Amino acid sequence: MALLTILEYPDDRLRTIAQDVDKVDDEVRRLIDDMFETMYDAPGIGLAATQIDVHRRVIVMDVSEEKNQPLALVNPEVTLLGEEREPLQEGCLSIPEYYAEVPRALRVHLKAQDRNGKTYELEADGLLAHCIQHEADHLEGVLFVDYLSPLKRDRVKKKMLKRQKTAS
Repeated sequence: MALLTILEYPDDRLRTIAQDVDKVDDEVRRLIDDMFETMYDAPGIGLAATQIDVHRRVIVMDVSEEKNQPLALVNPEVTLLGEEREPLQEGCLSIPEYYAEVPRALRVHLKAQDRNGKTYELEADGLLAHCIQHEADHLEGVLFVDYLSPLKRDRVKKKMLKRQKTAS
């Protein structure tokens, strides 16, 4: 397994729309393993392949306190259930040290393939539902700051550019 580099906003590669995975093979399983290692090390609760500059429809997540419930989503299809939205504080490994409330659907239906290519479905609510929506957005080139006002988004962009400049 390997730790991968996480792209940081405003890197344009984060806006790339991910392509479907044709077949879950050893290469995809290795990607999933590397993504889990990277996510846990960061530390985070979710990571989309887009964030590591791999533009395939793969997500890993683990919202458990003990970090013992890994969930791999290959070619996820997310359906929002109901009209109700709930704001929840969100952060992102691609936008370190910045958090904002983002209203998302309370419940979602997920259909995806696991690390072995087996299709599964589940209904999620709470933090898991938020995380699924957040990571699925990444596959479409959408970041949680896109839900903020232009003024707030501009502030975040300036903060991230300054952070990257001082890190160089």
